[in-house]
Amino acid sequence: MATNKVIAICQSGGEFVTIKDGSLSYSGGDAFAIDIDQNTSMTDFKSELAENFGFGLETMTLKYFLPGNKKTLITISKDKDFIRMVNFSSDAGTVEIFVIPEEAAAKNLSILPASRSSWTTASEGVVPAICAAGDGVEEDMTNDFQIEMAMPDDSPLPCNFVLVDQRHHTAIQQWENVITGVDQRFNTFIEFRDALHKYSVAHGFAYKYKKNDSHRVSVKCKAQGCPWRITASRLSTTQLICIKKMNPRHTCERAVIKPGYRATRGWVRTILKEKLKAFPDYKPKDIAEDIKKEYGIQLNYSQAWRAKEIAREQLQGSYKEAYSQLPLICEKIKETNPGSIATFTTKEDSSFHRLFISFYASISGFKQGSRPLLFLDNAILNSKYQGVMLVATASDAEDGIFPVAFAIVDSETEENWLWFLEQLKTALSESRIITFVADFQNGLKNAIAQVFEKDAHHAYCLRQLAEKLNVDLKGQFSHEARRYMLNDFYSVAYATTPEGYYSALENIKSISPDAYNWVIESEPHHWANALFQGERYNKMNSNFGQDFYSWVSETHEFPITQMIDEFRAKMMQSIYTRQVESREWVTTLTPSNEEKLQKEIELAQSLQVSSPEGSLFQVNGGESSVSLVDINQCDCDCKIWRLTGLPCSHAIAVIGCIEKSPYEYCSTYLTVESQRLMYAESIQPVPNMDRMMLDDPPEGLVCVTPPPTRRTPGRPKMKKVEPLDMIKRQLQCSKCKGLGHNKKTCKAT
Repeated sequence: MATNKVIAICQSGGEFVTIKDGSLSYSGGDAFAIDIDQNTSMTDFKSELAENFGFGLETMTLKYFLPGNKKTLITISKDKDFIRMVNFSSDAGTVEIFVIPEEAAAKNLSILPASRSSWTTASEGVVPAICAAGDGVEEDMTNDFQIEMAMPDDSPLPCNFVLVDQRHHTAIQQWENVITGVDQRFNTFIEFRDALHKYSVAHGFAYKYKKNDSHRVSVKCKAQGCPWRITASRLSTTQLICIKKMNPRHTCERAVIKPGYRATRGWVRTILKEKLKAFPDYKPKDIAEDIKKEYGIQLNYSQAWRAKEIAREQLQGSYKEAYSQLPLICEKIKETNPGSIATFTTKEDSSFHRLFISFYASISGFKQGSRPLLFLDNAILNSKYQGVMLVATASDAEDGIFPVAFAIVDSETEENWLWFLEQLKTALSESRIITFVADFQNGLKNAIAQVFEKDAHHAYCLRQLAEKLNVDLKGQFSHEARRYMLNDFYSVAYATTPEGYYSALENIKSISPDAYNWVIESEPHHWANALFQGERYNKMNSNFGQDFYSWVSETHEFPITQMIDEFRAKMMQSIYTRQVESREWVTTLTPSNEEKLQKEIELAQSLQVSSPEGSLFQVNGGESSVSLVDINQCDCDCKIWRLTGLPCSHAIAVIGCIEKSPYEYCSTYLTVESQRLMYAESIQPVPNMDRMMLDDPPEGLVCVTPPPTRRTPGRPKMKKVEPLDMIKRQLQCSKCKGLGHNKKTCKAT
């Protein structure tokens, strides 16, 4: 897949200056333009910069601005930062990168103005006032957590507070003048408190509140006898906050910040907000590393996680309030995308129960251009209120994922699958017989049969069957025996003829009659190619939509309304990309199918076709192989034609004899025309989604409250499934021959 090129305008040798609106401008120096994309490595990029500017690789710092924000410099310190910068700048097409040698870093970063008016503006840019109720007592004051300042243990504390080393101090320098003195103004008390906290960190002292309410904030230095004081109150007849008194003189050593220094979550939150806007998947581990590197402040994982949660809620909206917006969101989806299905249910107490969404573009695309084949799967949502996403996806002609419908429910149960499939059946109104590739557990087997009755085939997911077989056999058989049986199990599934099926089945029986019985009882007519009656186009597993699951992993922690809109945006972009892509194709079949057909045509050249008996032809190949082709039934006894939708080499040899084109015998679902029909409709954006999330829901709509289930505190526990091709070898004692221990730990006498 092609990657978007970004022109990096790399500058060095100049200096930053602050203009009237508080934004930064880079003046002077040299500049070079370099093409970069997602495949560019940071090492290669820095090497080219070092060559152009004459710097050492280890002595340069890279910084850039986020699009639309000229007030906050972002540091590029590792490969992940570099990739983020490329991704975020791809829409703009260009990005300014500032290359700062180590010895000039402090000078270039110490650019903050000293005038009161300009500093008020600058603080507004760095610390935006988001909370509307900003005049109350700061809630974070009662929810402090301990942050350790990273200090070298083997050196005395200097009089002027320095964090770890000079590299950290350069970042803190930006806060030295965030408070300038009497008459400086702020929009809210929260903004003032935040500036006060940054000022104290930059100058290395701790403070305590003498008065802290919605009318006045009065603060003194925490050191005994130190005269430093500051008082701020509301400016008469306005909503502005103004510093009324300030004694800037310290008599203490101002090195009182030490391990155990109290910092609020809100303080870390303000640092995170701008980065979270650009990088929503910012990991707590990376947050802790970056905060320590840039500010010399050490956070543990849980502190970084909690600070991220607070910052994210302020940026994205409340998890709780998002549920109240569901009725409006559903109405807007149906209004902007006519023909779409967007419905939800609540419980008796009005708490959220289930949500189903299928866009008209997906419904139309499936009916017009897709094979009658759907993959059913689920994905766990690690959001504040947990939940599970149920997904129905289709496969386009290029085997690309095509989301048809999704639902958010409280858990994966038969009842929820029944509800999902009922909504899906109503949305599709499909006359074709659909093949579902899905699990056979968690109620899916009964749900598919109950909702679609005889209008569907259920192909059991092969991987989930194999995982169950592996678990059921564990402890009974050795590592080698289980591996042989799993290989034979796959041979049973993929065998295209009854002869191959029964041969592989006998191999399992020769190892274990119990395993043989397990396979027979697992209903092979639902999963073995030789016995399955539906058409699944050789698609054996339900976890087909890997791209869709990556979308889930990127958005599963969002509030529910934002999650919906993120999915809509990703589906909209995917459809548009494939619309454009398919317009450029000039062949009959899509590129991958064209390539497969050409390979079969080459193989057919060495085959011999005998005289037909009606529509039945005998095809002779090398090594005494003989195949029978029924040209009228589009079938060959190798079954490749029926499984894939493309004529096999035997069929192509026959097609050549009757002077027809192989393209006439290809499935229409594999053509460029079908691909274009599948992506003919577009998903339309829902306007003012951000505003809807902040506004109160209109009168007359159902008031939905969050479900009672909430995620337990801390990091979600993830259970990793053991790969089937990497089964762990069980220990076997060389002394007693027992399993689960070795000779050293053997207790046998």
